[in-house]
Amino acid sequence: MVKGRTAESPIAVLLIEGSPHIEAELTLSLVETKGHYELQVARSFEESLEAVRNKQPTVVIMNFAALNGDTRDLVKQMRNITSAFIYIVTENSDTILQGLEAGADDYHDHPVNCQHLVARMDALLRRATGAFHLENALHFGHLEIRPDEGRVYRDGKEISLTRTEFRLLCELATSPNKVFARETLLDRVWGYGYFGDGRLVDVHVRRLRTKIEVRPEEPQYVVTVRGLGYRFDGEKVKQH
Repeated sequence: MVKGRTAESPIAVLLIEGSPHIEAELTLSLVETKGHYELQVARSFEESLEAVRNKQPTVVIMNFAALNGDTRDLVKQMRNITSAFIYIVTENSDTILQGLEAGADDYHDHPVNCQHLVARMDALLRRATGAFHLENALHFGHLEIRPDEGRVYRDGKEISLTRTEFRLLCELATSPNKVFARETLLDRVWGYGYFGDGRLVDVHVRRLRTKIEVRPEEPQYVVTVRGLGYRFDGEKVKQH
């Protein structure tokens, strides 16, 4: 769970950036939110991984243009060692999709509007702190979802989901058979509503399917409703 904003538990933000100007602007934007943040900066592939391992930030903001090497691979490596929210900053649409598919939670266009970026980050953090208060586990065929614990099992084996993937799954699974428009999911999971990008939902659904579905290419749980959005097939749901 993401900790609340208190003076005793500031939210750690790791900025992977090569521009002192962006660093200064983001620092000012964080201060102006009147939130409690700790900002750390990394400027290389190796320094970024070391900072994630040692500091365990809550949020990682990654400017792809500031890095040398395979940035998609960096996102994948980070996903193996952290559950942080990962934002990618890029001007290349292909890179956006690659970063999201590798495990990033969101993206921001380049050049960076720091105030906009912080507002989006705040929205996602607020959504993450909203727990699903269900004491009973949900059972869907091969799946077991424990909303209060933040755990998901398939055939008794725990599945590793990012916080955004888990939030998306719970939004769908706690209202089985209900059709959710992409805009609704953007609002409930990311906090963006109609101002968000539907690609965020589509990529996260694809990632979620690879983890919870027996055959992701023929999904049984997260089903596409053409022209409308997505629904969770709850025909086999049982609550204990």
